[in-house]
Amino acid sequence: MREGGRAIKAALLQVHSIAGLVLALLLALIALTGAIMSFEDEIFDHLNAGIMHVAPQAAPALMPDELVARLKAAQDVGKVSAVMLSSDPSAAVRVRFGRDEQGARPTSLYVDPYDARVLGSPRGEEFFATVRRLHRWLLIPGDAKGWGRQITGVAALGLIVMLVSGLVLRWPRRAGSVKTWLKPNLSLGGRALHRSLHAVIGTWVLPIYLVMTLTGLWYSFDWYKDGVVWLLSRPEVAATKMQPKMPTRSPRAAGRSEPVQPIGFDQAWTTFQREEGGHFAKALLTLPAGPGTVIRIRSWGKETTLDTTRDEFRVDALSGQVVSAERYADKTLGERIIANVLDVHRGAILGWPGKLAFMIAAALMPLFSVTGILLYLSRRRLRRPARPPLGRLVPGE
Repeated sequence: MREGGRAIKAALLQVHSIAGLVLALLLALIALTGAIMSFEDEIFDHLNAGIMHVAPQAAPALMPDELVARLKAAQDVGKVSAVMLSSDPSAAVRVRFGRDEQGARPTSLYVDPYDARVLGSPRGEEFFATVRRLHRWLLIPGDAKGWGRQITGVAALGLIVMLVSGLVLRWPRRAGSVKTWLKPNLSLGGRALHRSLHAVIGTWVLPIYLVMTLTGLWYSFDWYKDGVVWLLSRPEVAATKMQPKMPTRSPRAAGRSEPVQPIGFDQAWTTFQREEGGHFAKALLTLPAGPGTVIRIRSWGKETTLDTTRDEFRVDALSGQVVSAERYADKTLGERIIANVLDVHRGAILGWPGKLAFMIAAALMPLFSVTGILLYLSRRRLRRPARPPLGRLVPGE
């Protein structure tokens, strides 16, 4: 029985070592970029506090179409793809642009909601966009449609293998001792210290890494995403979410490739305000990427602290008809978990302490890469047969 256990542990050690050697640098890169993004919202707001607010005025704010028209008349800007509007009279409007012919997306602008005066471009936007693409897709061309998405998914699967095998390998004889599990022996040196740090600190962060990987797979593999949706959603909701995404058209637009008139925001914005009243804090209106006429509106309530806790509407830009309404309050527990996958992934579901814990755990990933490689090299040296000293004859020479 003991021999069988030793053989299993030896095999697990090989799997753990090989996976670690292959994925060490990649996992360190993904983890460090994730750590950088942990407090992205707070950093972004701090950097751009001077252009995100205006002095409230008695006059009503401009309607979004007029604001965009004045902005285009004042300066040469790209094609507007979305506007972020707020119920706060002191909040600036954020205007986002679509990709140009080279595939690059111009930086967004903050605009005065009363006169369309440009307040400035947000600092840090391009930096965090690059870090996000590196974290999710490794800057491989194609972004979400390229190979980077699958590579990060394979790395996440490899990390799960290492976490499970590492837990089995370090299972102590006194499994009930908290000290054995959680206290590193810093009085050691060399290989013993590396092993203690690798094993004990790995135990500290193991639950966080499991959450990160299990939620990170959502963004890498469609089969995984569809499985989670099927498991946690109501059947009718799961059937809708698992359908292939097609351009959304209004009944009036059916049967023709292009709408009769240009798509604007006003009709959808008016409908949304009538539906929501003053219950929302901010709303993001996004134009259809294709030839459809339905505008997507994501809105956040005034009491919302999480970015993923939002309602979503689809409104026809020509008729003002509400095509669909998905309210967070109407979701089941499983559907709320799905909606909050991103905030679970980065620990924000637990507030700023959770984000801090997840950031520290992510920043510690290079420690396991370094100590793991050192442990592997030390094992190789120990297994290497000893050579006789130079000049000394051995039997048979």
